[in-house]
Amino acid sequence: MTLHFQRLDELDTVAHRLLAEGRNRSVWLFEGEMGAGKTTLIKALCRALGVVSTTQSPTFSIVNEYTTHEGRSVYHFDCYRLRNEAEALDIGIEEYFDSGDYCFVEWPERITSLWPTQYYQIQISADVDDRRTVETSLIG
Repeated sequence: MTLHFQRLDELDTVAHRLLAEGRNRSVWLFEGEMGAGKTTLIKALCRALGVVSTTQSPTFSIVNEYTTHEGRSVYHFDCYRLRNEAEALDIGIEEYFDSGDYCFVEWPERITSLWPTQYYQIQISADVDDRRTVETSLIG
């Protein structure tokens, strides 16, 4: 699927469309350049899922856990600062991936050998007019 948006008020619609397509995958891998909108899109997904806690980039903590109004967990990873895959293993990333809860992963290219066999891949890019393109693939 390919989606386009330019305004922030379009994000909730985009999030709902992604959740409809990716509902059978718990691990979502977000790829895109710095500033493409990965974190902003994940915040919209968390809103759509009913997350009641504040969502923010886990750049320094590597992983943030959010809770939905139903008591479900949503995990948000930022692998940008990882020096190697061993650091991801040290935080127990495989256990998170196996939990069945949503795991939204920014900068997954830093941990490619740890990707599960099934995941939802999201590529986001921005053009010179700040128009975003979101391309998705169901893998596995």
